[in-house]
Amino acid sequence: MRAVAMYGAVTSLGSLVITALAVAPAGGTSTADAESYGTAIAARRAEAAGIHFGPCPKAEMLPSPVQCGTVTVPLDYAEPSGRQISLTVSRVKASGTAAEYQGAFVYNPGGPGASSMYFPLAARLPEWKRIAGAYDIVGYSPRGVGRSAPLSCQDPADFSKAPTLAPVHPSASYKKERIARAQAYAQGCASNAGESLRHYTSLNNARDLDVLRAALGRQKLTFMGASYGTYFGALYATLFPSHVRRMVFDSAVNPERREIWYRSNLDQSLAFESRWADFRAWVAKHDRTYHLGATPEAVANSYERVRARLALKPAGGVVGPGQLHAAFLGAGYYDDLWIPRATALSEFLKGNEKPLISQAAPRPEEARDAENGNAVYTAVECNDAPWPTEWEVWDRDNTHLARKAPFETWDNAFMNLPCAFWPAPRQQPLEVRTQRGALPPTLILAAERDAATPYEGARELAQRLKGAVLITEEDAGTHGIGGGSNECVNAYMEDYLLHGKTPVRHASCAPHPEPNPVSPERRAATPKVPHTV
Repeated sequence: MRAVAMYGAVTSLGSLVITALAVAPAGGTSTADAESYGTAIAARRAEAAGIHFGPCPKAEMLPSPVQCGTVTVPLDYAEPSGRQISLTVSRVKASGTAAEYQGAFVYNPGGPGASSMYFPLAARLPEWKRIAGAYDIVGYSPRGVGRSAPLSCQDPADFSKAPTLAPVHPSASYKKERIARAQAYAQGCASNAGESLRHYTSLNNARDLDVLRAALGRQKLTFMGASYGTYFGALYATLFPSHVRRMVFDSAVNPERREIWYRSNLDQSLAFESRWADFRAWVAKHDRTYHLGATPEAVANSYERVRARLALKPAGGVVGPGQLHAAFLGAGYYDDLWIPRATALSEFLKGNEKPLISQAAPRPEEARDAENGNAVYTAVECNDAPWPTEWEVWDRDNTHLARKAPFETWDNAFMNLPCAFWPAPRQQPLEVRTQRGALPPTLILAAERDAATPYEGARELAQRLKGAVLITEEDAGTHGIGGGSNECVNAYMEDYLLHGKTPVRHASCAPHPEPNPVSPERRAATPKVPHTV
């Protein structure tokens, strides 16, 4: 249907190809010029081929009316006629009238390593109904993710093995063990992927996005990226400003070149300490419900008691300190997890470990996807930029940071440590910046206390993308706020996507209400309201 149609403007396609040919003279070219040329060639092929949407494969587990297809991209854009890979794409067609139709709306949830194949299901949600009336809602799996030329670095069963430890101040022997594991993991990535490993990059994700735009039959892209999706979205805006129609950056990564990615992770670990404190303060405020302590310090002591018990006797044999930490790190991302996490902690200390096992135990059926996501995350971040290669630098920086931010520092460091031993070539990050007038107005959404992408990153991105407008959810910390529970944020996003309207420079929204727990006693006394499905 519309996704397989041509642009309808042959002159636009012609100018694109002429521009590409102009940067690819017969003599030698730089790698950047060759990749620019290769992207234009791949986009031309994709536009001609379109995407043939049909029923989704069973592996995607997506019901009708979601349709699926594939788009073909070069593994290496410097060699556009070389090896090709297929990226999986999903779509729900716009539900509105022909007069309301505005094209395709593409979404990426971040990662690196996350898929948005599920995203067309959002068309059913009230927060997205009007947007889904005007746009085809499009998701996809970036290169390496899911069924898109999947990357793997380790046996999924080994990756998900539990229980594990998560010391906040690790011993020398534990550090030595993690160094060996990081070296083995990096080598596993190289052994499994071979020469293709170096092509899993943010720049290639941006180029793939332009090929997807062409395959969808769109001259200009309407895109929303969350978290890491904002980073390669910003790369796209820098590389292809004339291809942008509308762009939403939700919870923005700091695009400063020096931040990518080693410093960015240090900043993230520091920010999570504040968000962990927010959670503990909230639990303390509701001590009558959870009985974990009336102060943040007392709540921390309750958490440490659970950690100590799990180190001696893992819950269900699989939930140790590492699984506990991973579960509670989620509370740093999303405050809608505060109630279930606090309940699990409270129940465990009463002798009921079932809620904690339910929330924190690894799920064997998810092991393959978890390992795949981590493999892509590691490959992209390690390939994107230089990392320290001396363990002494990692040890110094993280030991110092852990003194004031112990909650996430070392766990984050060990997750990224394979980058110290990475066998593939490392790139230099692109300078994200556009000139005034080169890019149409874009929208940046940010929560002031977001830990995963600290607020300073949104401010930095707003300065670099001329004409960008920053919408701030004040005194809130949920990661990814577009289409969420804040009606003020959603109104700005909807007005922009549907009408192209933005505030002059910036605007603020009051925070969404914080979670409001109901004690078991009050819940039991609350009348049950019947509902229909």
